[in-house]
Amino acid sequence: MIVVMRHKATDDEIEAVVLRLEKIGFQIHLSRGVERTIIGAIGDKISLGDVSLEAMPSVERVVPILQPYKLASRTFQEEDTVIRVGGLEIGGDTIHMIAGPCAVESREQLMEAASIARSCGVTMLRGGAFKPRTSPYSFQGLEEEGLRLLAEAREATGLLIVTEVMDAKTLPLVAEYADILQIGARNMQNFFLLREVAKVDKPVVLKRGPSATIEEWLMAAEYIMVGGNYNVILCERGIRSFESYTRNTLDLTAVPVVKHLSHLPVIVDPSHAIGKWRYIPAMSMAAIAAGADGLMIEMHPNPAEALCDGQQSLTPNNFINVMSDLKKIAGVMGRKMP
Repeated sequence: MIVVMRHKATDDEIEAVVLRLEKIGFQIHLSRGVERTIIGAIGDKISLGDVSLEAMPSVERVVPILQPYKLASRTFQEEDTVIRVGGLEIGGDTIHMIAGPCAVESREQLMEAASIARSCGVTMLRGGAFKPRTSPYSFQGLEEEGLRLLAEAREATGLLIVTEVMDAKTLPLVAEYADILQIGARNMQNFFLLREVAKVDKPVVLKRGPSATIEEWLMAAEYIMVGGNYNVILCERGIRSFESYTRNTLDLTAVPVVKHLSHLPVIVDPSHAIGKWRYIPAMSMAAIAAGADGLMIEMHPNPAEALCDGQQSLTPNNFINVMSDLKKIAGVMGRKMP
């Protein structure tokens, strides 16, 4: 629920409400605005019993949060969340690009991709060190060596690193190298992992599961937020449907819907959604038009020789052209790109 304090409520009056709520088991999130202070209280409303908060000094009103996700909801926080990391602001007026290969394969491959990305205005480099693959015979990633190469690329280019964490066991290692942690689609409802990620003081890109509803996706974000990490970036990456021509079905309706329901930033991964490189440019522009705060695109120096997902990776030339078009679309939408 939300407790709205009256204008000019004193610090003592606010503290009294906070202490009252904490005493009966609520988790508190305090937001001090120019006009009013909002107290977000997360917990079981049954605990309130006969406690009448509106009878307390300077309490203007108490608003229940009806959605099952509380901290992620617009009711809890009306203004958009802007996540600040490494000098970047994700969720504001600037549309940020995350680009790079599906997997870190070699130093040469990663450095070339990072250099191209940096020259195009990309601000974050993606690359998998631990690769969850459907087949156990497929390339599984370079693991810690891949993380070291990502760190080297960051040192050379200044790009922030986004890479996937697979499980709680490898979380400390990945967090040591990454600027932003990624929870992949397969792990969206790995609740134990979400609880562990919540303890790490780093932003988290949470990908939507291939069969997840929007509510289930937001509930997964809630697991991270209730654990104390409010820096969650939602990533739409396509859902499973009856259509088999593309890898998945890119649900662009999710962008405006989630932005209506939640204050969290939303980015789109058209590469995994479509699975075919020739359609990535069109869907990238459509995502920006739909209101996405950023994109995650796979780009490889030589997709024909990629060890995984080469069919959905853009060549450097194609990527350069896409970036040029995206900057035009961003301008039309009143947004900007680096």
